[in-house]
Amino acid sequence: MTTQPRPPRAPTAPKRLPRGLRNNNPGNIRRIGKPPPWQGQSLDQSGDAEFLVFDAPVWGLRALGRVLRTYYRKYGDVTVRRMIARYAPPTENDTGAYVSAVSQFLGVDADATLRCDAETWVKLMRVIVRHENGLGDYYPVALYWDAANRALS
Repeated sequence: MTTQPRPPRAPTAPKRLPRGLRNNNPGNIRRIGKPPPWQGQSLDQSGDAEFLVFDAPVWGLRALGRVLRTYYRKYGDVTVRRMIARYAPPTENDTGAYVSAVSQFLGVDADATLRCDAETWVKLMRVIVRHENGLGDYYPVALYWDAANRALS
């Protein structure tokens, strides 16, 4: 009796998307105090007590871009090392590994001054979303460009 080889199985999709993607908050921006609402922030925030929820991914990406822009302009965090140390502190993250991943993706030294432009922000947001959610490029690059332009305007 001969047996037929089984066809290869299709890769299985995750049973549930990561929290940041479910919340349309791919940068995993936490709720802090009672700030004014973000553009595109969902009126119903009851789905997550810790992290913000947005109506669409572009708004969560825009918020990520705005947070990074604030670090750059207000706090002078103009390098990958300083920006990621503030964004992903060692109390919650392996900040050294995070800095390394971002620097490598951007192709820059961790202490090099970054440009504050849409091209840099698109790359920066893409690698942060990858790192925060454990997936490759989940969103199309055009969405990052849209969000970066909104964040920097």
